[in-house]
Amino acid sequence: MSAAFSEVLARLQATVAARKGADPAGSYTAQLLADPARAAKKFGEEAVETVIAALGQDADALAGESADLIYHWLVLLAAKGLDLDAVAAKLAAREGRSGLDEKASRGT
Repeated sequence: MSAAFSEVLARLQATVAARKGADPAGSYTAQLLADPARAAKKFGEEAVETVIAALGQDADALAGESADLIYHWLVLLAAKGLDLDAVAAKLAAREGRSGLDEKASRGT
């Protein structure tokens, strides 16, 4: 991961965390954090938009939708009381395993 991406991601996560408990009337992020179901739906919408952009030929559109997706993913994690460390722990536990073996172990 590039240093620039890591830095932006850390700043974005800090901004999302700072909005927790803020007045939803003045912050879109606070609105989503106050309503985890809405945050989940918004994340799903952004995921679909990212797929649509990926199927197109516009790399800039894919980058933009990916940024939206990452923002909404961080908000969803925060709304559910999770952070990037929780995700990192899951990824670390899967390191060194074949993706096919890992998926089979989950029964999905």
